[in-house]
Amino acid sequence: MTGIKDIPLRAALEQGLAALRPGARVLVIRLRSLGDTVLLTPALRLLHDWRPDLEISVLVERPWNQLLEGNPTIHTILTAESKLATAWRVRRARYEAVINLHGGPTSAWLTRISGAHLRAGFTHFRSGSAYTHRVPTAQEILGRQGPVHTAEHVASCFFWLGVPMTAIPRAEVYPSQLACERVGERLRSFGIGPGEGYAVIHPTALYETKQWKAGGFAEVSEYLEDGYGLRSIFVCGETEVRALDAVERHAPRPLLRAAGWPIRDLVALIAGARVMVGNDSGPAHIAAAARIPVVLIFGSSHSAVWSPWKAVESAVVQNYFDCNPCPGDRCYAFAEPRCILSITSEQVKVCLDAILGPRPHARS
Repeated sequence: MTGIKDIPLRAALEQGLAALRPGARVLVIRLRSLGDTVLLTPALRLLHDWRPDLEISVLVERPWNQLLEGNPTIHTILTAESKLATAWRVRRARYEAVINLHGGPTSAWLTRISGAHLRAGFTHFRSGSAYTHRVPTAQEILGRQGPVHTAEHVASCFFWLGVPMTAIPRAEVYPSQLACERVGERLRSFGIGPGEGYAVIHPTALYETKQWKAGGFAEVSEYLEDGYGLRSIFVCGETEVRALDAVERHAPRPLLRAAGWPIRDLVALIAGARVMVGNDSGPAHIAAAARIPVVLIFGSSHSAVWSPWKAVESAVVQNYFDCNPCPGDRCYAFAEPRCILSITSEQVKVCLDAILGPRPHARS
């Protein structure tokens, strides 16, 4: 375990995952977001490749369970239902180890009542009595200072519990054949046939500090079609269609929309794209996991923590201010979030040119 020095309770490693019997059941809890779920998969790969005998279950919330379908490192995918129903399923499974990667009270309670002999969570989590193993910070485990990417943060927990410290792999998604067939039919309805390239644009975000301007996305869409012959599919959740309406007001023609598609279909759509452009949010992590080039526009968030993990080709567009990063729920420094609004279409186009190369369809 090179790189781990002077960590309190290092002796806990000797009673960690290495001590589990062959075929032991392990539960990993990772509640909440799309991006969090995708960025869990590198750590699952590390655990599975080290101990392929273990039965690894993962507890996530709907609809993010669809992101894990087909993943060969996972034995069982659990979805969080009602609190009592979930607790009954966790208790009944008789897990020998539970690793909680979400610091909320519900996940801590589920960890506690699981009955597992090994119950691990980070030291900064509340409800410390729920855990037998308190995991230090990723910086301590990795022997580094400063920001740590979310994929590294998750993997560090597994390292501390006994998984050999090796290079952290890419994230993984596995689009199903049925989803690919459904997406193919929808693409044909858009006038995009088999083998024709297309781009995916995700113009929405949770906070306005992460939301680039609608006109910018419309301009980038035209640039992709005029210069590269790529029509753009605009994606969003079913409650976010107003963001697409805003983009369409700046566009010369109606948008091709994939609004509210099932997550498994979104994975298949992104996995077939030539490039993805979007705000800092979950779909970009799908693109990186699917090895699709991605241009990601950052505002308030920390790009070193949330950038596409080991993408085959990626570019982060971000203008730094003294106030960046910040919590992001509102702009604390200005009347409007200058960090994201100061980004120009030209900055995004330069990144696209660097990834896609010369523009074969560029107008002279």
